[in-house]
Order: sequence, then C-alpha cells, then structure tokens
Amino acid sequence: MPELIVPEDGMTITRDMTLKPGVYYLPNGLHIVRDGVTLDGNGALIIGEGFRGRGVSVNQRTGVTIRNLRLERFYHGIWVNAGANIRVEGCQATRTHELAGPDVFLDVWLDRSQAYGGGMFFSGVIDSFVANNDLQHQQNGILLYGCNHVEISGNNASYNSGYGILLYESSENTIERNTADFCCRIYRYQADGERYHNGADAAGLVIMCSSSRNIIRRNRLRGSGDGVFLGGFHRDQIKAPCNDNVFERNDGSNSPNIAFEATFSQRNIFRDNRADNCNYGFWLGYSSHTRVEGNSIRGNRIAGVAIEHGHHNTIAGNTFERNGEGAQFWTGAQPAFTEWFPECAESYDTAIIDNTFRRHEVGIHIWSERQTTEPAMRCHHFTLRDNTIVDNRIGMLIERARDSVAQGNQIAGNVEAGVKLVGARDVLVAGNAMDAPA
Repeated sequence: MPELIVPEDGMTITRDMTLKPGVYYLPNGLHIVRDGVTLDGNGALIIGEGFRGRGVSVNQRTGVTIRNLRLERFYHGIWVNAGANIRVEGCQATRTHELAGPDVFLDVWLDRSQAYGGGMFFSGVIDSFVANNDLQHQQNGILLYGCNHVEISGNNASYNSGYGILLYESSENTIERNTADFCCRIYRYQADGERYHNGADAAGLVIMCSSSRNIIRRNRLRGSGDGVFLGGFHRDQIKAPCNDNVFERNDGSNSPNIAFEATFSQRNIFRDNRADNCNYGFWLGYSSHTRVEGNSIRGNRIAGVAIEHGHHNTIAGNTFERNGEGAQFWTGAQPAFTEWFPECAESYDTAIIDNTFRRHEVGIHIWSERQTTEPAMRCHHFTLRDNTIVDNRIGMLIERARDSVAQGNQIAGNVEAGVKLVGARDVLVAGNAMDAPA
C-alpha cells in the first residue's frame, strides 16, 4: 500500500506520489520537476482560484505520468511544456477559464502564447499519450501546440463553448475514439442583441496552422459549431496548409454549420464518415487532391459537398440523400483568394465517380458565375462517371463549364431533367442509362 500524501499549495514533486483522497484548495497548483515521476491523484480534487494559473505543471520533463486526478477553476488544468513520453490518464480537468458572454467570436489563429484556457494544454510535447480523461463543461478540452506523435484516445471533451480538441502546428498525431459533442457557442454580432451566429468557430475538432499527417479515426463530433474545422490560410495572409490528414469513420453530424470543413489544404482523405443533418456535409473550398469516399451525406440543408475553386479532387462511392443539393462545384466571378492561390483561379480536374444522388433539388451542380471581364474563368475538366442519379428535381446541372464528360451514369426519375446544360461548351454526355432524353 503506497503512502498517501496530503498535497500542499505550490508543492514541487520529485518522486512518485499517491495523493490522499479529498478536496484541496491549491491556487498555486502542483509542479512536477523531475523525470520519470508518477502522480496518482487517487480521486483527489484540486481547486484553483479565479480561473487563473495551472493545476499541475510539467516543464521540460520526460517519462511523467499523471492519473486519477481531478482539477477545476484554473486557467489550464494540466499544463505540459517541452515534454516527451508523457502520459495523462483517467483525469478530470474541467471548469477552467472561459470567455464570458456571447460577444466574442473565437480566434482560431491565436498561437500558444495567447492560448485560451482549457482542461489540458500541451506545447512542444512528443511521443505521449492522453487517454480516458473527462474534459467537459468549459471552453476547451485539449489544446495541442507544436506537438508530434501524441495519441489522444478515449477522452470526452463534450459540451464545451470552444474546442473539444485543438491541433495547432501539430503533426503526425493520432486522434481516436474521442467524444466532443455539442462544442458550440452563440455569438451576438448586432448591437441591439437581435442577431446571432450559432457556432462562432467553435468545433469538436479544430486543426490549424500546418498541422499535417494526422490520423483522425472513430471520433464522435456531433452537434458542434463545426464537427471538424481545418483551415490552411492565416488571417494575416500566410499560407499554412494542413495536408495529408486522414479522417476515417468519424461522425460530424447535426452541426448548425458544417460537419467537415477543410480549406486551403491538400491531399486530405475523408473516408467512411457520417456527415448528416448540417448546413453542409463537407465544405472544401480552395482545396486540392482531396478524396471524399464512402461517406454518408444525408439531410444537409444547403449541400452535401461544396467546393469552390478546388482542383484535382475526387468524390467517390458516397451516398448523397435529401440534401438541398447533392454536390456543388463552382468558380466565382471575383474570387477573394486567387492572388495568393493562382492555381485555384478556376475549379478543374475533378472526378465524381460511383456515388448515389437521391432526392435533391439538384444532384450534381457545376457552375461558373457570370462574368463581364475576359478571359472568363470557368469550371473545366470534370468527369462524372458511374453515378446513380435518381429522384432529384434535376439530376445534373452544368452551367457555363467546359471540357467535361458525363458517361456511364444511371439517370432516372428526375422531375425536370436528367441532365441540364446551360451555356456549356465541349461537354460530352454519352453512354448514360437514362429514362428520358438529356
């Protein structure tokens, strides 16, 4: 039986320690100052003051384990800087610092020096493991800045007003089997208090600023501002793409905004996810070489997939049902970002293959906005092949696009038209099984 220790305020920990169960008021927290130390909270609750400071601090240490500890009313519950082989398991860190009121739209580009409060904050941590912790009911659950090879598994970061999990400049991590449901906030943006934004960049999972090659698998991210918010273009007009991430078997449904947002980034894969009952299932503006395959995309109010100014993307093997429109692809008359992304001046080289589109206003919609300047930007080189497009108002609507092909599709039961071309040029529609002429 280990000796049970009564912790003292501001205590430095230099050896393995098991706390005596109880409630302790420790506004200056605990500080682990030696490598290889295990702190077993044994269910003890440590309470801070005024949502300031850190519950447990670990600075430039390796091999530290923290388990079975409860913390609340700090700025950060557990704070780890420049660590390796850190394990945090079975802890509860909640009621940390939170922005008051509905008058702040979150700033997803704040760096680590300005980080919001949260249950756990990790900066420059590698080869570590964070599992089975309770991080609910505060602003943010887990914040990772500059972290690599960290496994985040089995945690619950739900009902937060900011982020369930944040990755910032963090790559090659595994985010698996976590729950971050209902991470959302209401932002009041009119002085008389009568207009609100539901979401305000809160999300179950936020991925920002060159966070790449992460694996995100089997997470529940439902009912949040966004399920996933991935952004690759800094507000200061700096390119910071988040590339080569893999999203598999996650559920981002029931967001008031978007299940999976991934913009200004390349080579991300979305496979076998659920993206139902949001405004958009997937919003992938200015993204390229992205694969969206095998997903459930149902009941989204505006569209299942929306990509503006994207190229070399593949949409394959998905089930689209009862969205406003199934999949949208377009080129805008005055794109806001083509000065920095000239390769995205048009939408092009996109494959839409082997999907099912059922019961939409428009199943597949490709368009170029009307322009008065020359040369006009156009969507081009789209391939629509082997899709089942049934029971929509319009199966395919292609407006002012060029050099594309629709071939080998099953097109039936669409009320107004199976295929409708408006101002299109060199678009081949051939070899489709249709119940009426195009």
